[in-house]
Amino acid sequence: GTMIRAAEAAGASVIMSPGCADVFNPKVVRSTMGSIFRVPLAVMDLKEAVHKLRKNDVTVYAAALKDSVSLEEIVLEEKRAFIIGNEANGISEGILEEADKKIRIPMKGKVESLNAAVSAAILLFR
Repeated sequence: GTMIRAAEAAGASVIMSPGCADVFNPKVVRSTMGSIFRVPLAVMDLKEAVHKLRKNDVTVYAAALKDSVSLEEIVLEEKRAFIIGNEANGISEGILEEADKKIRIPMKGKVESLNAAVSAAILLFR
């Protein structure tokens, strides 16, 4: 829900994999604060989504820690999409291979990762 709300604030659409949380779960709907009714949403296979995005000249970035480039080191393409994994397992290797680039959010201190919704918001506003 928080990701959907952040997507609206950034002017983005949301594509979810079939295994995502039910977008119509009351807790999800409540956390969108009404954005669920205003943000274009789709549920589809992520590999299929990546291929469709590429056909429309969209660069697909995957948020990953391993073998990734820091956001501080790259210039993001104007037409872009971000893949955000779930907090427990991240992004599957098969989907990581589909991405054009793997990126990471630079962090200080001893923090190893961020909440998925926080990561999505940071990336959306880059």
